[in-house]
Amino acid sequence: MGKESWMWSAGSGAPWAGVACGQRARFFEFGEVRLAVLSLLEEAPKHGYQLMKEMENRSGGVYRASAGSVYPALQQMEKERLVAGALEAGRRVFRLTAAGKSQLRKDPQAVRRIWERAQRWEDWGQYMGPETVAFAGPVARVMKSALRSAKWAAGRPEREERLRATIDKMCKELDQMAR
Repeated sequence: MGKESWMWSAGSGAPWAGVACGQRARFFEFGEVRLAVLSLLEEAPKHGYQLMKEMENRSGGVYRASAGSVYPALQQMEKERLVAGALEAGRRVFRLTAAGKSQLRKDPQAVRRIWERAQRWEDWGQYMGPETVAFAGPVARVMKSALRSAKWAAGRPEREERLRATIDKMCKELDQMAR
């Protein structure tokens, strides 16, 4: 099974990380790729590949930006004069313009939320890999059973407590195996 089948990539799903992080199975919401790129360019000028690698690194490898999402965003932002690109050492390097800085200042909380989300996902990246794919089916069965039990327990404190205790016990046993 190839790397793309288990890694999050733009346009595909990573439901395990999404569920665990309390998120929908989508890393960036509408317009957030632009904000992420602008914020990375605020740190230092970068070419497209560097931007893609930085987004992957900040998510612990869970999110892998595609050229099809980053380069069109860069082209559009260049048209809007939010970034300026110039050829350096054979690569097109982008810098944030004054207009780009102004755009970032409009909603600094949105940028903060993007990178806080990336931090939550980052932890998952260390556990996702080709060696874990063999257990995707059994993990899915555990999740389905837990969700079915959550529906059974909903609104009944004694059942909710029993379910929490069962899940806690299973997690402790699994964590002990990994030590």
